[in-house]
Amino acid sequence: MADLSQFANESFDLVFHPVSNCFVPDVCPVWREAFRVLRPGGRLLAGFLNPAIYMFDIDEVDHGELVVRHAIPYEDLRDLSPARRARLQADGQQLEFSHTLTEQIGGQLEAGFVLLHMYEDRHSDFTPARYFRPTWRRAH
Repeated sequence: MADLSQFANESFDLVFHPVSNCFVPDVCPVWREAFRVLRPGGRLLAGFLNPAIYMFDIDEVDHGELVVRHAIPYEDLRDLSPARRARLQADGQQLEFSHTLTEQIGGQLEAGFVLLHMYEDRHSDFTPARYFRPTWRRAH
């Protein structure tokens, strides 16, 4: 998603970007590439996680507790203990990266997008959703 060089400039009317940039360490190239491949007047529909969810220890969240453990921006490779990383990898789980709002929203604006709409989504089965909305959706 950070390298769409196989597509020509202005190839698409719509880029749908579900909550997936948590799997890349640098999200700004994703926004630049999405803007490059969109035709003038095209739309980016993007979702991303509220960076605040990464403050919490995921093992504790899985047990319904919110224990602040990490600074933002969070990077699995930097902030997780070696034992936790090994457990995630052994379980076949992906490593995630948080991104600041500057990278998320500011990066889209710097790439050339104009914000048309924003929606905060609540996941009822996710413990932090009791206190704030963990997912944002945007349209450009």
